[in-house]
Amino acid sequence: MRGVNGLHHITAIAGPAQENIDFYAGILGMHLVKRSVNQDDPGTYHLFYADAEGSPGTDLTFFPWARRAPPRIGHGLAVETSLEVPAGSLEYWSARLERYGVPFERVETRFGDRNLPAVDTHGFRLSLVESAAAPARRFTPWDGSPVPPERQIRGLYGARLWERSAVATSRFLTGVLGFERRGDEGGCGFGSAAGFVDVRETPNEPRGGWGVGAVHHLAWRVDDEAHQLTVRARVEAAGGQATGVIDRFWFKSVYFKEPGGVLFEIATDGPGFATDEDPAHLGEALVLPPWLEAQRRGIEDVLPPISLPVMAPAKE
Repeated sequence: MRGVNGLHHITAIAGPAQENIDFYAGILGMHLVKRSVNQDDPGTYHLFYADAEGSPGTDLTFFPWARRAPPRIGHGLAVETSLEVPAGSLEYWSARLERYGVPFERVETRFGDRNLPAVDTHGFRLSLVESAAAPARRFTPWDGSPVPPERQIRGLYGARLWERSAVATSRFLTGVLGFERRGDEGGCGFGSAAGFVDVRETPNEPRGGWGVGAVHHLAWRVDDEAHQLTVRARVEAAGGQATGVIDRFWFKSVYFKEPGGVLFEIATDGPGFATDEDPAHLGEALVLPPWLEAQRRGIEDVLPPISLPVMAPAKE
């Protein structure tokens, strides 16, 4: 079965945009590769953080809906996002997070990989992971990062899902998306080429709900539109209700909910973030898809001003 190729991006809900930039571009040293807007709510930024080139699988994105309440953490929700870091770097990251006052917990081992759980400025749950597996995605270090190249975040590792019942989600991950079961350790671990899902059964928790500090959706990579339609057909054959193909300009998307209620997306690798910007200047200006250009003045009038944080150069 031709499954997905791992994670394409993960999108979450943030508070004020500038605070989000200060954390991810400043403290975590990720590259803001695209500053755009939520295409379904153009009065809200859509901020994309990735490696130097915005490679698929390295991309963590945010909708800064600052006026929303915190999430209701419960089943049917992705409750933690994991970012991959180089082997042997968690001590560096522990020291860096402590220096900037970021809450974090002790390093723990999950499914054979070392994890450093932390919480961002807006309550978003993160885990930095030293993966034992060889990277299955391209990664290009960002020269402008305050984090040295040998310590930089390599991309997305995976996510933890809370489900009322893990059975249907587990079958869906293996039978529809082509994941392999990687073990049981307080939950069920499932992996693809470049993406790990930790499914935890939480029947006594309430139904989860979106809010500031929650994952909005997980997007899975496909090669192209033909591959996307193949996976979409399998989702529908399994009883899922998928949208039609939606043009996001930098990639094409299909959305659906997995059996437990977590919103998933199937996203193509291309055309990519450099299709409308000089690769050397990604993320430096507000970029809109062509169909929103006529509204640029009105959009710019309602968006708050943002700027990249001024951080010390990478010396550590």
